[in-house]
Amino acid sequence: MSTTICQVMGFLVSSLGVAGCIVSTAMDSWSTQDLYDNPVTAVFQYQGLWRSCVRQSSGFTECRPYFTILGLPAMFQAVRALMIVGIVLGILGLLVCIFALKCIRIGSMEDSAKANMTLTSGIMFIVAGLCAITGVSVFANMLVTNFWMSTANMYQGMQNVQNRYTFGSALFVGWVAGGLALVGGILMCLACRGLIPEETRYKAVSYNASGRNISYRTGPYKVGSGYEPETKPRKGAGYEEAARSEDGRRSYPSKYDYV
Repeated sequence: MSTTICQVMGFLVSSLGVAGCIVSTAMDSWSTQDLYDNPVTAVFQYQGLWRSCVRQSSGFTECRPYFTILGLPAMFQAVRALMIVGIVLGILGLLVCIFALKCIRIGSMEDSAKANMTLTSGIMFIVAGLCAITGVSVFANMLVTNFWMSTANMYQGMQNVQNRYTFGSALFVGWVAGGLALVGGILMCLACRGLIPEETRYKAVSYNASGRNISYRTGPYKVGSGYEPETKPRKGAGYEEAARSEDGRRSYPSKYDYV
């Protein structure tokens, strides 16, 4: 029962994480204009991964997509790629996880196959979460670098050179979504251990005796058929030595055996 609960919880948490990654990637508020030095403004700017938007004080919002990728920074394109890879891996992990759920029976699928599928989906969720966290962190590092460069220019008297941008809400959504996907992948990997059949967990071990193997050999037994010639006893005076028969038993001579 605990294995099923762990697997279902991993599936639900990972689903929330993948959905959060999709929402974060589609949001336009990855970076927002800093209004610390200008609290009253008629224009408010914010940017996303796919377009930049301008909102006026009247409530009218206009967004313009990035028509070319040649003029974008390399790190910006890397963030895009990381988020897309995380989403693709997360969706594939969800598809594999649905068929790997213990409460769902598809044909005559064995528990070992479900265990392998659960482990595969868990690894996909972990990689997807790491991609999302890495992409958001790289974008946040770009914002911090540009923010302090803009601040230094402002202190030097170049106040109208460029606007400063700070963290947008999409960054926090991406961090939380990546963490959920990572936790869900770990739960799926833990559930895989409970799905492995008992007979395959332990390997057969052969035990050998510590001492030397001693083989006992018995002497050959001769079965008489009734047609063998009688053995001649040894001649001698008195009871000097008892004659031994072929079967190894001692036989003593009688009075008729002496000459």
